[in-house]
Amino acid sequence: MSVNLRRVILAVLALAGAYTGLWAYFAPRHWFGHFPGFGLSWLPQLGPYNEHLSKDAGAMFTALAVLSLIALRSVRNDTIVRVTGLVWLTFNIPHLIYHMQHLHMYNTLDKALNVVTLGLLAVASVALLLPVTSGSSHAITLKVRDRHGKVG
Repeated sequence: MSVNLRRVILAVLALAGAYTGLWAYFAPRHWFGHFPGFGLSWLPQLGPYNEHLSKDAGAMFTALAVLSLIALRSVRNDTIVRVTGLVWLTFNIPHLIYHMQHLHMYNTLDKALNVVTLGLLAVASVALLLPVTSGSSHAITLKVRDRHGKVG
């Protein structure tokens, strides 16, 4: 994986976490009734509104966004990036499984969007577990001149 692809994935995860988390925490009832936005609503079908649960989900997504931003700032640090991927994966796999078991509650478009969105988030999490490939590390090559001025 290239460093640039890592940056893109971490930025997408940070945006997803911040979008969901800040909305859920600061406007939990609105989030519950209107998530994911864009004229869609995916949460009321799953059960009654609970402010505590909504705000806790918001805090968790915001924490994931912060972790992603830390990893984005340290994008060349394999340990930080891999831990970030593992943390997201620890959330995304059970989240994906839950929603796959409850697709019957949605119309065809919402089913497809759930599968695609949650599947891509899981794939993005796995991708962060991959090391940076040697060809994409942008290593600096130093050229040394000998006493006669020749590069060696």
